[in-house]
Amino acid sequence: MEHRQLGRTGLRVSSVGLGTMTWSRDTDDHEAKDQLRDFVEAGGTLVDTSASYADGGAEELLGSLLGDVVARDELVLCTKGGVRRTVDGGVVDASRGTLLDSLDRSLARLRTDRVDLWLVQTPDARTPLEETVSAMRLAVSSGRARYVGLANHPGWQVARAATLLEPDPGLAAVEAEYSLLQRGVEREVLPACTGLGAGLLAWSPLGRGVLTGKYRRTIPSDSRAASAHLAGFVRPYLTADAAGVVDAVATAAAGLERQPLEVALAWVVGRPGVASALVGARTAAQLRVALGADDLELPDEIVRALDEITAPSFGYPERLDAR
Repeated sequence: MEHRQLGRTGLRVSSVGLGTMTWSRDTDDHEAKDQLRDFVEAGGTLVDTSASYADGGAEELLGSLLGDVVARDELVLCTKGGVRRTVDGGVVDASRGTLLDSLDRSLARLRTDRVDLWLVQTPDARTPLEETVSAMRLAVSSGRARYVGLANHPGWQVARAATLLEPDPGLAAVEAEYSLLQRGVEREVLPACTGLGAGLLAWSPLGRGVLTGKYRRTIPSDSRAASAHLAGFVRPYLTADAAGVVDAVATAAAGLERQPLEVALAWVVGRPGVASALVGARTAAQLRVALGADDLELPDEIVRALDEITAPSFGYPERLDAR
């Protein structure tokens, strides 16, 4: 698997990253262990998680596998903070105290003394960005994080945070949704990343699973759309417009004798400015199919056709929700 420089930093990440949003909820410890093993054997290094995934369960499960399935130093660990759990559900809170407390708890669950990349998961309208950035700087200066970045933030906040973090430690990465069904990031966030030297980590490059083609005729009982936790996550892309994009991807895949998800993933991996595309699979078998796309380089004519077909997706909002 190709390893790429993360923006202008010295950190290198695998072109496909392993997402863990379903871990400890829809993905049990056995499947997670197989996923991590297969991912590393394929040359993957970047593993993405969050304090909010399964209320910390994903981090806990990942931490239990470090040293057993793979050595800690073989991975680039990325986690996120900024969503505080309360009795009424998740609350966005990017204040300095909450962020640093969250990071300490993440490190305990991950069973490590530092993460390679720490991101603020979503914008917090109630906390000044200057305060949020101060927590990011302290995370690096204290050694708890090697690099810092943002997730799901609009372009102007990306630019402001990068300015506040200059000259050191700098803004290393921005994580945002990016796929053939969600290209809004190309309006402001991706140009900001390119101009500021931050690497883009693309989450849900398979359009929340829709671009695999599994929903073309029905909703499989074992799919995310059928999950009580994730049905609302998938539903925005089960539309007539999205179906047309899925058909185009399926047609391209048939011509290349590949699977639709391989085409969708290769399109994102090949986009300028993308450091890594994060793939979250429920099972190891699903992940192995995605890892098989590593050798696929789309012909220029297919890239142009997919670009033209999906151009109307600029009408979608940049951020439908925070993952």
